[in-house]
Amino acid sequence: MELTPIQKEILTALINLYRKQKTAVKGENIAEVINRNPGTVRNQMQSLKALGLVEGVPGPKGGYKVTGATYQALSIVEMDKEVVVPIFKNQQHMDNLTAAEISFTTVRHPDTCNGIIRILGDIHDFDSGDIIQVGPTPVNKLVIRGKVVGRDDSSNALLFSITEMVSLPKSPIKDFVPDKFIVVPANSTIQEAARIFTRNNTHGAPVEDKGNIVGIITYSDIGRTLASGKMNLKVREIMTREIISVDGDTPLYDVVKVFDENKVGRIMVTDGGKHMGIISKTDVLHEMILH
Repeated sequence: MELTPIQKEILTALINLYRKQKTAVKGENIAEVINRNPGTVRNQMQSLKALGLVEGVPGPKGGYKVTGATYQALSIVEMDKEVVVPIFKNQQHMDNLTAAEISFTTVRHPDTCNGIIRILGDIHDFDSGDIIQVGPTPVNKLVIRGKVVGRDDSSNALLFSITEMVSLPKSPIKDFVPDKFIVVPANSTIQEAARIFTRNNTHGAPVEDKGNIVGIITYSDIGRTLASGKMNLKVREIMTREIISVDGDTPLYDVVKVFDENKVGRIMVTDGGKHMGIISKTDVLHEMILH
């Protein structure tokens, strides 16, 4: 069905507003979103109703509703159950927006990679130069970051230059924990702890006291202690006591969220309540790069 640009804008705004408020949408609200005269919207609605693309709802709370044909006319797949694909603008999460489709316009050039993202929701707050992040997507956990270079209001799409694209691995975190479980005794001196780190080529390890894991010690903890001139302290006195842990079956992409939410550099991995070892943010980033 061939639609004019203004008809596409009206239908797109109707879908976005209807998804947000779940009730009939008034023509004045559509006019405000697309910055058009309300009379123009009302005139266009007569044609769209005749085409079966919208339904009129009478009464004080009336307005217009979408039909199944509305989505078809805009080539949008209507889904009963859908997962929201988060969208960020300048590192700020944009509520009521989700990515519908992502396509690439340029991939062959070594320095240029551009894409188009079709969005369900109001995109009028986006301008050229905004930094955008899309994802992770539900199936392949794809995260795309880039800069907006254009906006097509009639198809509710953003053109953006891609600066980074990562697919987060789905493998469980236990697959990336070192086989050797290294611990530092709680009564060790900081010199002894440093020797354990050097011998095992690691920058941090759990602290053990009488068979129990009581904290985590890192090179950063040792460095701060030495810088303060407290040379004779024991590991138990400088360790981090709060231990953030995840089950070994947790997917790697979910562990990324745990790091971010807790602002930590290392996480304990457990299996059935038993400690398996620790994994650092650097380890996770390394695995993401390899994948």
